[in-house]
Amino acid sequence: MDIDFQGHLNAVERSVEYVEREGKAAAAVTLSRSFEASAEELWDAVSNAERIPRWFLPVSGDLKTGGRFQLEGNAGGEILACEPVSRFAATWEFGGDVSWVDVSVENLEGSARLTLTHTALLSPHWDEYGAGATGVGWEMGLMGLAIHLEHPDAPLPEEDAFTDTPEGKAFIADCSAAWAAASVSAGTDREAAYAAGRSTTAFYTGESESAE
Repeated sequence: MDIDFQGHLNAVERSVEYVEREGKAAAAVTLSRSFEASAEELWDAVSNAERIPRWFLPVSGDLKTGGRFQLEGNAGGEILACEPVSRFAATWEFGGDVSWVDVSVENLEGSARLTLTHTALLSPHWDEYGAGATGVGWEMGLMGLAIHLEHPDAPLPEEDAFTDTPEGKAFIADCSAAWAAASVSAGTDREAAYAAGRSTTAFYTGESESAE
């Protein structure tokens, strides 16, 4: 399957905001993207346990308010809120850390928009990888979601299938740089933001960092 990496890159709106969560300094990373689907179809794709593995990861658990979920080989957490066809929120528990994910779906004329905010406490991990730590991963997820909505019966492309290609590596580098720019707009020191972006690129591609 040919992937329009530049098209997926351009489809995402990105923002970073420094906030407070549970009385501690935190950063909120927000992605917003429109899809050629109804709000009902988009909601089903992101909330139906049978469909989530087709574009993201296998998931188990009780996907309702108060229930817990577990993504295979990744994060788990508690569903904090669920308003069908509109919004859900959950904790994101991984590696001993807890962060928070809030997803909303908005119906537009002829399409639907998904907005995802991932809020994490500031930490050495944030210092090293910055906004791209979550931003790049979620962008690849939304790319998978777009492919699924356009080709619902197509198998999920393996991450290595594009991260090992020149086009995939370029996408990740450009995505990391875009998140660095969003972070600078939020007030992050430019040198620190782009250094974190290079660290994110190196993490996803397995290649050593290169100076900007």
